[in-house]
Amino acid sequence: MEDKIRLGISACLLGQKVRFDGGHKFDPFLVNTLGQFVEYVPVCPEVESGFPVPREAFRLVGDPAAPRLMTRHSGIDATPRMEAWIAGKLPVLEKESLCGFIFKSKSPSSGMERVKVYNDKGVAQKNGVGIFARALMARLPLLPVEEEGRLQDIQLRENFIVRIFVYRRWRELLAVGATAGRLVDFQRRHKLLLMAHSPEMARQLGKLVAAAGSRAPDGLFNEYEQLLLTALKQKATVRKNVNVLQHMFGYFKKKLDDFEKRELLTVIENYRQNLIPLIVPITLLKHYIDKFQQTYLRDQYFLDPHPLELKLRNHA
Repeated sequence: MEDKIRLGISACLLGQKVRFDGGHKFDPFLVNTLGQFVEYVPVCPEVESGFPVPREAFRLVGDPAAPRLMTRHSGIDATPRMEAWIAGKLPVLEKESLCGFIFKSKSPSSGMERVKVYNDKGVAQKNGVGIFARALMARLPLLPVEEEGRLQDIQLRENFIVRIFVYRRWRELLAVGATAGRLVDFQRRHKLLLMAHSPEMARQLGKLVAAAGSRAPDGLFNEYEQLLLTALKQKATVRKNVNVLQHMFGYFKKKLDDFEKRELLTVIENYRQNLIPLIVPITLLKHYIDKFQQTYLRDQYFLDPHPLELKLRNHA
């Protein structure tokens, strides 16, 4: 891909000094590692809606389903100003060709989940969503989103990055023309990756594609997109990955000698027991894919769903 993936991001995570205290929350992984492969579109709801740096801190107050954005000490209601800015900002972001968004955790404007909401007695519960984050997720419900705190979890990190790369490829397909043939090819190359996330939804997607010739294109592609991104939200577990690895082994079991079979099965079993990372059986399978010129498997995005430099499959 010549152009980098475009991601929205809370501006403070890039090191911009936009927080209420004049500071930032620079995230080295997002900037120095993932940043090699993406182009960020920074957003700071509080500054962009007209509040200064530094400023009095905000907090959410009232009903967790529809909280008010209030200044922490003076009790000024900033909700109308924030909502007016959001109404103008969302259409702009919708045109940015974003393939995902990374929010700042715990933020009353940008937190994706578990944001503190204070009741009328001043007691906080962690059951809120930042005002801007809630509006963006409602406006673009299929957009892959995460927050930097959750991305410290290696499984959630890989899941999010898989989703943004798949979404990028999906948008490229739509851009060149949503034909039945391109959909069949897209599904073929993503089949094993989808099996690693949700075997059941992978089967449903296969059935959708099989009926491509008899369905109206708009309805078919909309349904496929929704099911695709819903499937990928499910984490690829060791158990599901092992199922895919054994499925791939089936393509070689009549071609491998006894030693090669034992070696490959042992490596898969060691991965199942969390003794080695996923990259080890993947590397061995790639060797046999090249040795036996297995073109169907070579085309599978399961083998390389994201750049190797991210080292997302190097952890046991």
